[in-house]
Amino acid sequence: MFFNAHHAPIGAFATFTFGFKGPKGGLGLELGKPPDENLFIGAESLRLNVFEALPFFSPPSDESARYAIEQISRNEGGAERPVVVPFPDEKITRRFRLSTDTWQAGDLVFRVLSPVRPVPEPGRASSRQLRLVLAPAVLAELTLDNRASDRPRRVFFGYQGSDPYSAMRYVSGAGRIPLQGVSQGLRTGIFVRDRAVSPGTGFNIESLVAPAVEANRTFGLGPVAALTGIVPPGKKISFRFAVCFFRHGPATAGLKTRYYYTRLFKDIEEVASFALSNWNVYEKWAAQADALLERAPLSETQKFMMAHAIRSYYGSTELLDLDGRPVWIVNEGEYRMMNTFDLTADHLFFEMRMNPWTVRNVLDMFADRYSYRDRTHLPNDTRLHPGGVSFTHDMGVANVFAPPGRSAYELFGLSGCFSHMTHEQLVNWVCCAATYALRTEDLVWLKRRAGTLAACLKSLVNRDHPAPAKRTGVMKLDSSRTLAGAEITTYDSLDASLGQARNNLYLAVKTWAAYVLLERIFELLGQTSRARTASRQAEACANTIAAHATGEGYIPAVMDEPSESRIIPAIEGLVFPWFAGCREALDENGRFSTLVRALRRHIETVLKPGICLFPDNGWKMSSTSENSWLSKIYLCQFVAREILGLRRPELYERADEAHAHWLLRPESAYWSWSDQIVSGIARGSKYYPRGVTSILWLSGNPQNAGRREESGRWPVPLRAPGGKREPQERALPA
Repeated sequence: MFFNAHHAPIGAFATFTFGFKGPKGGLGLELGKPPDENLFIGAESLRLNVFEALPFFSPPSDESARYAIEQISRNEGGAERPVVVPFPDEKITRRFRLSTDTWQAGDLVFRVLSPVRPVPEPGRASSRQLRLVLAPAVLAELTLDNRASDRPRRVFFGYQGSDPYSAMRYVSGAGRIPLQGVSQGLRTGIFVRDRAVSPGTGFNIESLVAPAVEANRTFGLGPVAALTGIVPPGKKISFRFAVCFFRHGPATAGLKTRYYYTRLFKDIEEVASFALSNWNVYEKWAAQADALLERAPLSETQKFMMAHAIRSYYGSTELLDLDGRPVWIVNEGEYRMMNTFDLTADHLFFEMRMNPWTVRNVLDMFADRYSYRDRTHLPNDTRLHPGGVSFTHDMGVANVFAPPGRSAYELFGLSGCFSHMTHEQLVNWVCCAATYALRTEDLVWLKRRAGTLAACLKSLVNRDHPAPAKRTGVMKLDSSRTLAGAEITTYDSLDASLGQARNNLYLAVKTWAAYVLLERIFELLGQTSRARTASRQAEACANTIAAHATGEGYIPAVMDEPSESRIIPAIEGLVFPWFAGCREALDENGRFSTLVRALRRHIETVLKPGICLFPDNGWKMSSTSENSWLSKIYLCQFVAREILGLRRPELYERADEAHAHWLLRPESAYWSWSDQIVSGIARGSKYYPRGVTSILWLSGNPQNAGRREESGRWPVPLRAPGGKREPQERALPA
């Protein structure tokens, strides 16, 4: 029950995180970790001078001691002082769903509504549509049932901000709108439209819930701020709050942008007023999102992990305004790198379902600003050969855009972590671009990017081998940006079984997928010569991979080099032809039957204890590494089950239970959803967005154990304004 979770507005790089016991959550803006603030959510107990709160704060301390060093704070006459204590664990329950998070402790209920909606495309959507979805706020409701009591009781909701350079303040309902609130400066705050609620600041929460002098609730030196209200005896009353965020002015360096919501709202108070005025809309949306996931044919464990991951994704999202143009950013969790491309390729499935325009937006930025051209070299050879276009690992870090053609991550002259991912990012651009074009039928964009796609095909072929007769479809040359080093893959923190790019099985299958998609794209564009080139490369790549299958049934993780490692992500690349609609390429009796059958036998062979299963039945990405990535497990589960037809319900059920346990262990639960799990504990990629690969589970039937069905078929696209097509099923909910 006590795990941190995001409650995040969309596109604000902000989150109301809480759930882990102690001062381990709070109102975070642009952070790579929970804010570690005291949260005070509770009500007056039936016991005199005792107030009970959810356990998200540390034991009270008297901040006044910093000012009155030689004085002892005590009430006159030695009367018992009011005290705020946590509810006992046994009195607390939690119901965690996709869009709502409901806590109950005794006769108090606290419910938070988090948005899960498609992002409207600026320039096409109305101002109201944009304001509703992009308002940097989440809503919360605090209810106290005082019908069994014969005296009034006070409820409270507040926090102790963690920004040392900005004071806590209160907002009192002057003017036309009865807005009451508390905030830290102009950036974070909690607001209510109810004059009966009193805001205040003080040295500690006790001074606000039981002030000796009411007028002192506006004490300017107080680091704690809270809103309090009274529930009369015999009444049950709910108080509705908006937890809001706002950043004025320039938001990024490198490129001067601001948050898009600043075009829609002038300040945090306007955000609060708008959000509270539209409570019924947000409540309806939350109920719809909850219902969609509740109806899905998933286990409760899968629903939990998907809800947890989607919330974490939204906590990393950022919609910026660059001279009137929208820029979509997904930050990389604790690392805060901007649009890390190997994450973009995994967010693809979620974003194509929700808001396909964001995929196009990111691809355009990579093509226009974060592409580069290189040359290539064979290992242990200084001679340079033609290379071509590729794309950077990311666009920058922590709201600082990198220079054109450079990333925050990649260094020159390395062979391990922080080296270049030139080939993988090239493949990622192709797979994302082709998937976007094929699923939306956006022919206008496809024709505009035809030159880029042609350059990508040439670049891919050049990285195979400089001699056409020696080309096998698999990457053999490293980028000149590595100097005498070597390229890596997204699995940068693993051993060579997944970390090395050259001759890597995982990357080879993904490269095959890119060629398959390019063949289809160039057929659509009427470029038959390029389509034939892509076709030849796809066939060569498939044959090369299948030829490396061993008598034991597995394919080595690194081909043509000594390697005993066996990896699950060998099958990962199959998702792109399936998702883009090129499913004939995955037919076990079709053109690439030898590849599909070899990969099916491979995954059946490696998914065994001691190879790619941990002792707790969790999936192990590589037989030679203890580092396993949940986002990739979710994706590979889908491929194994729905594409390769590996129907073993107990295999998935036991694994899901293990994977959920990894997230909920005390060592991991503080970090909300995390990706890199080492021996069952989150050790890297924490507070992370990548787990939305789990959305693929809604495209199939995880509980179907008997037959392979086309449960993942997407609806026929609808014509959108401007001649483009976008999928009918774009939203959660539909």
